[in-house]
Amino acid sequence: ARDRGGPSLAGQLLLCPMLDDRNDSPSAIELDGRGLWDRTANNVGWTAYLGDRRGTAEVPPYAAAARAEDLSGLPPAFLDVGTAETFRDEVVAYASRLWQAGGEAELHVWPGGFHGFDSLAPKARISRAARAARLTWLRRLLGQ
Repeated sequence: ARDRGGPSLAGQLLLCPMLDDRNDSPSAIELDGRGLWDRTANNVGWTAYLGDRRGTAEVPPYAAAARAEDLSGLPPAFLDVGTAETFRDEVVAYASRLWQAGGEAELHVWPGGFHGFDSLAPKARISRAARAARLTWLRRLLGQ
């Protein structure tokens, strides 16, 4: 929307997002073979989305946000990820890049959280806390 003159977006709600098709972050390597969504599953997901372009210089930043060079002017972002999550380091890096570009980002890194923890264990304390944090951010964003 920012680059194409589209409607203004209120915010970005990014929950354990896939941001980098290169799939080479320290957490992707560290957690390979563990959990529900590991490096192998991530490669399958990116290949399904990008085909043979996955991991090459041909991937556009609109397909993989980590590829974007300019993150200025983006709407406020809420990002959450678990410490036991393949995407952990790419999410933290994206939040850092948003801050460096002068943007707003609220980052939550949930101790012990794995991919989809809030859906698979909805009554767990960490899952309730994650949902509460999202709701609080959304209410603040929407002025409620």
